[in-house]
Amino acid sequence: MMREVNNAKPEKCIKNRNNLYRLIISQLFYDGHFTIATILSAQVNADPPCCPSARLMSLVTIGLQHETDRQTESEQESNSNPIQQILIGSGIDLEFETDVICTAPEPSLYETVYVISHKGACRAGAFSPDGQLIATGSCDATIKILDVERMLAKTHDIGSTHIQEGQGHPVIRTLYDHLKEVTCLDFHPTKPILASGSRDCHIKFFDYSKTSVKKAFKTIDDVEPITCISFHPLGDHMVMGTNSPVIRLYDINTVQCYVSSIPSHQHTGPVTSIKFELGAKYFVSSSRDGSIKLWDAVSNKCVNTFEKAHDGSQVCSVTFSRNGKYILSSGKDSMVKLWELSTSRCLIAYTGAGTTGKQKHRTQAFFNHSEEYVMFPDEVTTSLCAWNARNASRQNLLSLGHNGPIRSIVHSPNSAAFLTCSDDFRARFWYKKQLIES
Repeated sequence: MMREVNNAKPEKCIKNRNNLYRLIISQLFYDGHFTIATILSAQVNADPPCCPSARLMSLVTIGLQHETDRQTESEQESNSNPIQQILIGSGIDLEFETDVICTAPEPSLYETVYVISHKGACRAGAFSPDGQLIATGSCDATIKILDVERMLAKTHDIGSTHIQEGQGHPVIRTLYDHLKEVTCLDFHPTKPILASGSRDCHIKFFDYSKTSVKKAFKTIDDVEPITCISFHPLGDHMVMGTNSPVIRLYDINTVQCYVSSIPSHQHTGPVTSIKFELGAKYFVSSSRDGSIKLWDAVSNKCVNTFEKAHDGSQVCSVTFSRNGKYILSSGKDSMVKLWELSTSRCLIAYTGAGTTGKQKHRTQAFFNHSEEYVMFPDEVTTSLCAWNARNASRQNLLSLGHNGPIRSIVHSPNSAAFLTCSDDFRARFWYKKQLIES
C-alpha cells in the first residue's frame, strides 16, 4: 500500500506540470502569440490541442491578490513586534519580487571621504545601529570611535590627525583596554555601549557616552581568542565565537554563559562569523570546517546545517537579510552565496571575485543599505566587487586604494556608506558624495 501511495506522488506532479503547460499555451493563443504557442505545444506534446483561454491570467490575478493580502498581514504583525520595528525598508524578498529597478547608487560610485590611521594592521570595523558612528579596531590593541557627520564635514582634509579629539575631530573616543589585536566589534542596539573581542581572550564593554572613560566597565573572560560577536536585537544577550568550535551565548547582565545541550550540534573547527537575525528568532554561524549552522535563539540548539557550503572551503562570513528569509555567505573560494532558509538551498551564487589569485585571508560579504547590491572585496586586486543582489549581474569594480588585504568591511545600515579596514594600518570611510550635497 505504501508503495502505491509513493508512486502516486510523482504521477500527480507530472499531471500538475502538464496542466500548467496547457494553461500557458492557452493563454499565449488567447493573447495572439500563435507562433510561440504552437512551438511550445509541440515541445510538450500537448494532446488534445489547447484552445485559446484567459484562465491563466485569471488565476494569476487571484494569486497576486492573495499575496498582497499576505504581505499586508505580515506588515501588520511586524508593526506589533517591537523587535521588527527596527527594520528599515523591505529589503530583498525573492518570494514576491520579479523585476526590480535599483534606486540606490552603484557601489562603484562611492568615494573615500576620510582615512583613519592606526599603529598596526586594522582588523575590525562596525557601524552603530543609527549609522551615526563607526568603530575601528587594530593589532595595536586600540579602538577608535568616529562621528560620521564630522568625517563628512572634513572631506577636504582626508587623513588629517592634527586636530585634537573633542574639538571637531572625527575621532571622538580612543579606547585602550586590550592587550592584543582587536578582532571584532559590535555596537549595542539601544545603549551607548561598544563591545569588542580580542586575541587576548577578553570581551570588553565600553560606555562611550562618557568622554573621560577609556577603559571597559565590564569584561568577559574566555580561554580562547575571540573571533566574532553579535548582540541580540534587544541587547540583553550576546553570541560569541572563538578559536574553539563551541558557540557561547552570554547573558550580558549576569555574564552567565550558556552552550548548546547537544554537543554534536557544534562546529568541528574554529568559528569565523556569527550574527543574530533582526527578528531575534535565530542566529547563524560559520566555521573553518566549511559549514554554516542555523541556531534557534531561544533553545540555543542547531536547527539546520549547510555542510560544505562553499565546496569545502573555509566559510568566512555569514549575515541575514533584514526579513530573515536569507543568509548571505562568503568563503575562501572567493564565492558569495545567497541561501534561502525555507528550502535550505543556495538560490544565487555571485561569481567573478578572486579570478586573479587565491584568497588567503578572511573577509566579509555584505548587502548595501537597501539590499539591492551584494558587495565583496577582491583580495589580490584590493578592489570591490559588486553584484545586483537579485539577478547576480556584475557591476563596475571600485578600487579601494589600500596597500594590503581588506580584513574587515561593513556597510552603513541606513545610508550609502561603508567602511574598509586593511593590513596597511588604515581604515577608509566611503560615501556617495552626491548624497551629501543634496
